[in-house]
Amino acid sequence: MIWRGLLFVWMAAWLVQALLLAPLDVDLGETTRVLYFHIPAAWVTVVALGWSVLFSILYLARRRMEDDDHAAAAAELGILFCIGATVSGSMWAAVKWNKAWNWDPREITIVLLLLIYGAYLALRGAIQGEERRARLSAIYSIVAFVTVPSLVFVVPRVYFSLHPDPLINPGGRVQMPPEIVVAFVAMLAGFTGLFVWMQSLKVRLLRIERARLERWAATPET
Repeated sequence: MIWRGLLFVWMAAWLVQALLLAPLDVDLGETTRVLYFHIPAAWVTVVALGWSVLFSILYLARRRMEDDDHAAAAAELGILFCIGATVSGSMWAAVKWNKAWNWDPREITIVLLLLIYGAYLALRGAIQGEERRARLSAIYSIVAFVTVPSLVFVVPRVYFSLHPDPLINPGGRVQMPPEIVVAFVAMLAGFTGLFVWMQSLKVRLLRIERARLERWAATPET
């Protein structure tokens, strides 16, 4: 589709801008480049997990397997982008704090998030029966998402953290040059578009797999 081609062109163009042309922040130095991956990955993590809980609620309301496909696909992608945020954050920490892992509050909360949603995937893999798996997974997803706002937004700000707030200071003002802010927002939009594309692919694969299993189950034994 045309929009996918435009997405790749968009990402390629802004990657060049972010990595080669945009200026460096005075405080972050060369680690400014990590900003364009770390925060968008964290943002998409929240979007994906929110998408998952939305379709979990819809599944319980409508009992449509298509809703479960969306919920499962979004949860998997949420974990994938969460790992990306963790790895890129560790790269930043290795340069600025001289250690890739420091048990900072934000690092601890992202590990907890990975464990909670890793358990979601384990639950899906352990339950037999399509409808039963979808129902129990939906309930778990709703309960699990209750922890997301506190782990992502509240806890890291309640406790002292070495983690910087490079874009917006505690007073709510943008601190960085406009060139950095524009490149960051463009990458944020690009990562969001990437999630939408990956989500559509994953949902399609799940539906193809279900159709294959249904055909296999309907085939009489010879």
